[in-house]
Amino acid sequence: MTLPYRAPVPEMLFAMRELAKLDEVAALPGGGALDLELVRSILEQAALFAEEVLLPLNRSGDQNGARLENGAVKTPPGFAHAYRKFVEAGWQTLAARPAHGGQGMPYLVAAAVNEMWAASNLAFSLCLLANENAAETLARHASPELKQRYLGRIVKGEWTAPMALTEPQAGSDLSLLRTRALPDAGAYRLFGTKIFITYGEHDFTDNIVHLVLARLPDAPEGTRGLSLFLVPKFLVHADGSLGERNDVHCVSLEHKLGLRASPTAVMAYGQKDGAVGYLVGEPNRGLEAMFVMMNRMRLGVGIEGLAMAEHAYQQARAYARERVQGREPGAASGGAVPIIRHPDVRRMLMEMKARIEAMRGLSYYAAARMDIAARHPDAAERSAAQNRVDLLTPVIKGWQTEQAQEIVSAALQIHGGSGYVEETGVAQLLRDVRVTSIYEATTGIQAADLTSRKVARDGGATVARLASEARAVCRALAGRQDDDRRAIAARLDDAVRALEEATRYIVEHSARAPANVAAGAVPYLMLLGSVAGGWQLARAALVADEPSRAIVARYYAEHVLPRARAYADEVLFGADSVLRLDGERF
Repeated sequence: MTLPYRAPVPEMLFAMRELAKLDEVAALPGGGALDLELVRSILEQAALFAEEVLLPLNRSGDQNGARLENGAVKTPPGFAHAYRKFVEAGWQTLAARPAHGGQGMPYLVAAAVNEMWAASNLAFSLCLLANENAAETLARHASPELKQRYLGRIVKGEWTAPMALTEPQAGSDLSLLRTRALPDAGAYRLFGTKIFITYGEHDFTDNIVHLVLARLPDAPEGTRGLSLFLVPKFLVHADGSLGERNDVHCVSLEHKLGLRASPTAVMAYGQKDGAVGYLVGEPNRGLEAMFVMMNRMRLGVGIEGLAMAEHAYQQARAYARERVQGREPGAASGGAVPIIRHPDVRRMLMEMKARIEAMRGLSYYAAARMDIAARHPDAAERSAAQNRVDLLTPVIKGWQTEQAQEIVSAALQIHGGSGYVEETGVAQLLRDVRVTSIYEATTGIQAADLTSRKVARDGGATVARLASEARAVCRALAGRQDDDRRAIAARLDDAVRALEEATRYIVEHSARAPANVAAGAVPYLMLLGSVAGGWQLARAALVADEPSRAIVARYYAEHVLPRARAYADEVLFGADSVLRLDGERF
């Protein structure tokens, strides 16, 4: 039996208040009556929904899975009902713009709530995340007519909106996409096949609105020739009523390692006369529009990693407190004790706890920067916040999902043999979390984006500003009179120095030795993530009164931050051994 997950509301509120600076976010234009107590109420209500509605469906959803029957997808028992309750409660509207029927809450609040949805039932939450981000994409790029006809229904959750990018021959290389869009009487007819479409077909709603990348007849080659189209499952009349079925069909579902309750569809557009679609934004600029959704999805997937790690940690902690086995080390007599009293189990739990707090701090910090970038009245402040978001997006997506896999694996290790069987539920967590470092672009792709576009392009300036802020925290901690904070300061200072050295290498070699930089891109991403997470824990230790914050931060400083030097050495010295063997000698 799976042990219960409980949303860590106090931990969330601490990270929002102290690290993300909730008061500053609330003071932004449009913040209205937002304050700590309102946020606390929202989180507590979300926790009840996550724990009482979504969590009970997590294991049964994995056991039953989604099914394709006569072209229609049936989600596991209870899923469609839970979705209706989710929509009726208004959760889908939380962060959407008020002009389109949303509540207009900051992304910071949405990030915390999304953590709960993912932790309690990741397979279910995938539909919600796509809807939220598709709505923002359409709000920014769709025509007034498309907004009027479709956006409000998507914001409210009455219709869902998956994104359809990948094709069998293309994978992550969108320049190879072949789906065609032919002009037809003010609209377009689409022909092509898309794979790995999360919730491309389901039984939650009576319409599904696909956002599809395709090529116009005169489009240039590569990604510059992609346009974005809105393709509904059922056509929609001017009065909002549903019309005839569009030429959009699910032809199969993927059989997956995990997330079995989430239908991952192969979609055929235009098996007969062509799927009717409507252009979103400008011709041949579809990728620009789609990147609104893709970047927000990447941050969301990073939060999924945090969420799954939290769920696994809670389950491992509860098991370690209850499982009695072995005598306590050093005891000359006495019976068996709970395994949480064994040092190695405590080490694993501390490792999990420290990394999770670092991930949550970094995720919420980035979420607040998104709010500042969108709503701050000063253009310079908006620009600086957006630069920080751009830098941290591949880190949060890549570093946190890689961390999550290690954390969930450690939870299974704490369970011992019981973790390896399905009954305890830890095996499902490990299967489900595995894809998070793959979808929305793999860790390698995130790392390439980080080193080439985010670091080299601005000469390392954005990283330098982050490093400067981390050093300021080091100086403040070093001035304290306790050993914990001084130790944190010393270790973080060393890690920042390693980051600066690796960043200089990336900047200096990106043009003249791009293969060498690419060989060290993932280690660099892991380096930046480790340091950024340590910076957040150091900030927590600086402001928190309770001793546990400093203890956790010191553990991270002494057990995680030393890896920064190893990551830096991989960047600085490791390229030759990566590249020396040719393809035939592996």
